[in-house]
Amino acid sequence: MEPQLGSHELLHVFSFLEARDLLCAAQVDKVWNEVARTQELWRHLCLRRWSSCKASQMTLGTQTWKQYYLCRSELEFRMESGRPEKDFICKAIAGHKGEIDELAYISTNEYRFNGQEKSVVCTVSSDATVRAWDLHEGTQIWSSPLQPAALVNLVTYPRLQLVVTVDERGLIKVWKAEDGCEWASFSLPTYSSALEACDILEGPLLLAACAEGALYTLTVPPLQLLSRVSVFPSNRTSLLCSPDRQWVFASTQNSDLGPKVFHTLSLLCPSEDEPPVYTTLPVELTSRACWAPAEAARLTVMHRNDNGMQLVVTTYELEAKKTRNRVDILVQQIASFLLPDTMMPPQLMKSHGSQVILLVSGSELVLFTVHGLQLAAFQDHQRPITSMWVGQTRVITSSFDLSLRVYLWSKDNKLPVLRSCYHLLGGSHRWASGFTHVESDSMSIVGVEARNIGTSILRSYYFKVQRG
Repeated sequence: MEPQLGSHELLHVFSFLEARDLLCAAQVDKVWNEVARTQELWRHLCLRRWSSCKASQMTLGTQTWKQYYLCRSELEFRMESGRPEKDFICKAIAGHKGEIDELAYISTNEYRFNGQEKSVVCTVSSDATVRAWDLHEGTQIWSSPLQPAALVNLVTYPRLQLVVTVDERGLIKVWKAEDGCEWASFSLPTYSSALEACDILEGPLLLAACAEGALYTLTVPPLQLLSRVSVFPSNRTSLLCSPDRQWVFASTQNSDLGPKVFHTLSLLCPSEDEPPVYTTLPVELTSRACWAPAEAARLTVMHRNDNGMQLVVTTYELEAKKTRNRVDILVQQIASFLLPDTMMPPQLMKSHGSQVILLVSGSELVLFTVHGLQLAAFQDHQRPITSMWVGQTRVITSSFDLSLRVYLWSKDNKLPVLRSCYHLLGGSHRWASGFTHVESDSMSIVGVEARNIGTSILRSYYFKVQRG
């Protein structure tokens, strides 16, 4: 069939087609095939389908936009289906001689399909080592030398390829993610209650809270002390950075001391004349908090009401108003609601987008809007949920029932809708007591499986993609 339209006209017509129709058009003849392979057509399809993703997550490498579209579409299909062996490879990865207390990805969360993709996590354990693992190969990459005390927490800096750990005595260390070499160290006066990685334009920072209620701000990687601020004297302090790292939420659980929100930049070089800029939220007995990932400064706090009898979920928006000589923090309450009396006090709380709050109560996962409208409730686990990972496309929960549950967000509604999809099973109950942690990136899911003999292993689920 001779084409009746020229290449420019065909390109215009093809710009209205979906990917499936474009692939069909490419089979008509040589001219149509050439036009249907035009980079701009497939780039437009990619940006239209994944408009919510950051530009940095679309890394082409040596690929064409068409190859990127087809590979990522296949990955999403496999993530949605979750068929053992067909869609993913499951591997049990052992090595630690103690319990794994924390894990985090050190690989960048980019969608790469050029043969260079790799999912790497780091773990710390009561066996006093930090280790790096290749989830695709199911192998250990490196292990640190034995440390003076058990390691209890870590944070990672994927852009810098650095790992920061802290032990039970408060000794902080920086490690190179490539080979596990130690870079720097800093000693807190007491054990650390929280670590937060804060990679901002002014330079990468580490925020560390210790048991004495002080907040330390350190440079990364040299771990030079920039400031020490007394936040809640003699009280264990929790920290939570906003998505843009411009705000730091500090709280002490179930106390009549109101939580504080610091402006991050004011922690860099405070002085007697210019102390750190912060505000105290007008709530007491705080138990949980989370930042909305789709907003720069939207904070949701779970706390008790005035008589201390009921749990309340309140959402605030913060703004830094700068004048010539000072910065003022403006706080606006945008929503608040009481949790149902029939609901057990939630042990986990996270946000999705700007409007949805996810609460875990026992073995139940419940979704609310910030105004208190219940969207869904799931009881897919037989035993209590131990951790929850929330991403742009899916939610994953882990449980003592030795399973991970995968949920997917629907994009067709004004308010996001979560759909329960499938279980990922762990090992035998004879040897394991359940999953304690779960994390995920663009191509893998990893859980920490606690063993009955006082150790932990990693169980990874790596999703297959046939590269275009």
